[in-house]
Amino acid sequence: MTTLAPNNPDSIYAFTVKDAKGNDVDLNIYRGKVMLIVNVASKCGMTNSNYTELNQLYEKYKDQGLEILAFPCNQFGEEEPGSNVEISEFVCTRFRSEFPIFDKIEVNGDNASPLYKYLKLGKWGIFGDDIQWNFAKFLVSKDGQVVHRYYPTTSPLSLEYDIKKLLE
Repeated sequence: MTTLAPNNPDSIYAFTVKDAKGNDVDLNIYRGKVMLIVNVASKCGMTNSNYTELNQLYEKYKDQGLEILAFPCNQFGEEEPGSNVEISEFVCTRFRSEFPIFDKIEVNGDNASPLYKYLKLGKWGIFGDDIQWNFAKFLVSKDGQVVHRYYPTTSPLSLEYDIKKLLE
């Protein structure tokens, strides 16, 4: 479960989240980095293409300051039914992903993670602020501000221009 630090956070650095092992992770550790935050699922029709492209982006830009933060979510078609251990094994074995996998969360509704409530503020969407499906993406600047929101069908590689601009 993601927790919120202050009542009115001014950046993503105000949040502490749980990793897939249940450890607290203060997002302040990513200060000065560009982050791509994605709600992921292992049994979605978009899983292969998204994980493959996310891995390509991470490999290409991690040394320049890109971090990809993956948050499993089972709210869409029950396409992420496994435990955190099963999800991590799947991602690391099948896709050999090196970016961090966090605790399974909800991204919409009353039980939505406070982090996702913050990410969605004013960042449009077809259905208001709600996340539409697996693999919605948020691009966060080095100063912890959400600068872009991308639809689930947006190819991760198509974000390369925006990522490069933020890394400059």
